[in-house]
Amino acid sequence: MKSEVKEISATQREIHIEIDPESLKTAYGLISQKYAKKVSIPGFRKGFAPLDVVRLRYKDEIKGEVLQQVVPLKVSEAIQEHDLRPLTEPQLHIEKIEDIKVNGSEAVKVHAHVEVMPEIPIPEFKGLEITRRVKPVEDTEIDDLIKHKLEQEAALLPVEDRASEVGDTVVADLEGTFDNDHDGEPIRADDLEVKLGDDVIEKAFTENLVGVKQDDEKEFSVSYPAEFSSAALAGKTVHYKAKVKSVGRMETPEPNDEWAKSLDEDVASLKDLRKKLRTDLETYAKADADARVRNEALAKLIETNEFEVPNALIENQARNLLNNFARDLQQRGVDLNNVENNFVQMAYQQMRTQAERDVRGAMLLEKIGEAEKVEIAKTEVDEEIGKMAEYYRTTPEELRESLEKQGGEMTVENNLRTRKTIEALVSHAKVADGPWEEEKAEADIPEDEKPKKASKKKAPAKKAKSV
Repeated sequence: MKSEVKEISATQREIHIEIDPESLKTAYGLISQKYAKKVSIPGFRKGFAPLDVVRLRYKDEIKGEVLQQVVPLKVSEAIQEHDLRPLTEPQLHIEKIEDIKVNGSEAVKVHAHVEVMPEIPIPEFKGLEITRRVKPVEDTEIDDLIKHKLEQEAALLPVEDRASEVGDTVVADLEGTFDNDHDGEPIRADDLEVKLGDDVIEKAFTENLVGVKQDDEKEFSVSYPAEFSSAALAGKTVHYKAKVKSVGRMETPEPNDEWAKSLDEDVASLKDLRKKLRTDLETYAKADADARVRNEALAKLIETNEFEVPNALIENQARNLLNNFARDLQQRGVDLNNVENNFVQMAYQQMRTQAERDVRGAMLLEKIGEAEKVEIAKTEVDEEIGKMAEYYRTTPEELRESLEKQGGEMTVENNLRTRKTIEALVSHAKVADGPWEEEKAEADIPEDEKPKKASKKKAPAKKAKSV
């Protein structure tokens, strides 16, 4: 066998192989004998037909089996001979396959295309200029946090001396039947909470449930608009029967010193609580700024180091991203069978762009890790698993069992190595503090500065609770 390799690109190799007649002749003889023993040919007893007759009658079948047996073996030998490490199965092409002879009278020429990892030098990663910007904490953020905590402490207090009003919450058992479909499955919802006047509630519910009291029964119809978020209700009219179980109003506590102390034993007043919340927000803002520095360092590393990325790795990562996207849609209540194919194709193309960036970044970080001699000790892996177990409220042993289904402890080790390598990248960067800059909304970005990208089409959405 003769073979030579041609470099098509940094990631593509073409192997030219000439399979020697002797290898073909040997395989041809063995396969012909196999056919002669098992086939039946008119005029001859099974297994006693002349070999030449068998070869003539089963010419194409024998030729196909010879090629299937010999070609992959010779391609594998050539790959090993030239010390290639293909990322996927080789793509094979046999010259003039219709005319070739496999009886050993002549050589057979084969081309094999393989994709390999490119040889990339250690990237230029020292001295990247990065600006660290910490978002200042505004008083309005603290006000919003306190408002949120008050809402969490709110309680639904029963209203007994009057009928329901806008702003009240009516708790009712609801049964609904579709107009013109009285035999259809009715809608049932027990202990449904309806906040009268709420924007997410259909107006008809507020209009019909204002003025009710506990134990009242009310019948009314709701005509849902064609564009309603729930496909089961969109464009339909439903006749409801509501049995009121209670009427109440959400009461929030007064934001005073006593309330503040009830939230945190380490604070003595509302003023102290505001200080603590500000400290927490400032700590988060600094952590967020550090995360942005790491992201910017990696982004600049990718931008300043161009090289060809293997398509096989891009495809694999793009499929992973698309699968994650699909799971996210399902968790949001989207029926994937109803998602249009052109939306999926567009999403996949966007995933490919991100996938190429992900793979490029991973390859560059691997080179930096080699240059910086980044190593992960067993104790570090154990410590990380301990932290993860504590976060997920399980034991390290149970977490290890779960990790075995996802690549084992090697996954944790790789994540730690990536984290350490990014820290090394940032340690070599020129990081300067700068003033905070609000991110521009897309509408505020001039057209010539906007990144070119495909137009997005929204996937169908579903409300968690529709009435």
